[in-house]
Amino acid sequence: MTAAVDDPQTVTPAPPQEPDQRPRVRPGDRPDLSDVIFRWAARGAGMVVLAIMGLVGIFLGYRAFQALKEAGSSFLTTQTWEPDAHNFGIAAILQGTVFIGLTAICIAVPFAMATALYISEYAPRRLQRLFISIVDLMAAVPSVVYGLWGAFFLSENVLGLSRWISTWFGWFPLFSVDGAEPSDPLQSLSVYKSSAFIAGITVAMMITPIASSVMREAFMQAPPGEREGAYALGATKWGMIRAVVLPYGKGGIIGGTMLGLGRALGETIAVYMIISPVFVFQFHILQSGTNSVSALIALRRGEASAFGLSALFAAGLALFLMTLVVNFVASTVVARSRSGASSDA
Repeated sequence: MTAAVDDPQTVTPAPPQEPDQRPRVRPGDRPDLSDVIFRWAARGAGMVVLAIMGLVGIFLGYRAFQALKEAGSSFLTTQTWEPDAHNFGIAAILQGTVFIGLTAICIAVPFAMATALYISEYAPRRLQRLFISIVDLMAAVPSVVYGLWGAFFLSENVLGLSRWISTWFGWFPLFSVDGAEPSDPLQSLSVYKSSAFIAGITVAMMITPIASSVMREAFMQAPPGEREGAYALGATKWGMIRAVVLPYGKGGIIGGTMLGLGRALGETIAVYMIISPVFVFQFHILQSGTNSVSALIALRRGEASAFGLSALFAAGLALFLMTLVVNFVASTVVARSRSGASSDA
């Protein structure tokens, strides 16, 4: 009788294993101690920033309470500034502040966009980093340097441009100048000095690097796949920029513009060195004489009485609230854009 021999080809099936009953640990279920510390540190830093901003607003409101109680609603409608005579308001200086800021933005945004597009899309790679460093260094130049440039160089060399604009576009009230005679070649150009236009150009040179840096970062983050898809469909370089880069970077454009506007509204020393302060509505940006809230505070702080100082705090509170609203609107628009959404993710 022959003994049975096991077939080496036969595979004995493994016994069934019990399913793993241990709970699976997913990323984030058990955060590391360092993650917890970092989360609370970041949250605490954010709360500290908000608390400081709130305390600044409360401090300004507390110091301005006496003047606001005295002036009432007329604080927003009165043009003159005579706190010791209890006749003061920010209507004229607020209008001048807005005009200088809008003039600066209208000049700065085209230059900022062109600079950002050139660096991100056209500049050779070996020079790209150099251009970025130069733009960032321009943003770090002190405002007093721009003020000196505007007061001693720009104020004398831009008067011909102011006269040309007034001559050809004076039919529009914004560019008209009271007392100017374009047909008289011997007329003095003093009517064009110390204007909101000159102050706006100076401030525009200050905010262009800041706005350009924000726009450049948004343009450089445009999805490479969409860029290549545009080229695959036959788009030219400009066609790709218009169809992909600019729509994607809309948040950066708006954010850079509003960031520049916020600085333009609060610029002090450069505007103070250029303008000729007046306390009347000045709707002609080319005409001599304008004012701003920050320049008013710098001009009157040293000679102000206790009540006059409270009035200056009230003007500073108005500027604080105005810039706060501008930045809040800008952040809302940026957050709803593609570039803002991707940066927040």
